[in-house]
Amino acid sequence: MKNIVFAITVVLSAFLILPAHAAKVSPETITGATTVDAAKAKELFDRGVTFIDVRKNSDWDAGRIPGAQHIELKKKYDETSLSKAVGKDKEVVIYCNGTGCMRSSKACAKAVSWGYEKVYYFRDGLPAWQVAGFPVE
Repeated sequence: MKNIVFAITVVLSAFLILPAHAAKVSPETITGATTVDAAKAKELFDRGVTFIDVRKNSDWDAGRIPGAQHIELKKKYDETSLSKAVGKDKEVVIYCNGTGCMRSSKACAKAVSWGYEKVYYFRDGLPAWQVAGFPVE
């Protein structure tokens, strides 16, 4: 009986503790933005659309999509910094470290709230770009 109570306690504890430690997954869509995969992001890249990298500084330093502009989400990203990088009437691709990173989803939502209408949410971000074999600097 003691073992059964212990087992039940362990199982219940797992259900209570695990959700708090479960990995976050970025939303699949952002209202007002267009979600793009790596192939579409490359098409936009080839057309000269501005890419905004919202990752932390150490990630930026480790490698990025060529020509991307770095506006670190938690320290620098605001309406003024984004407007210096790209006009509200222009297309913009925003990316971070993939589906386990929430930065690009937050940045896209903010851009839309500031009046940007041509926002591309590159949800899969740099990891998908690299897997596809696209250039990195």
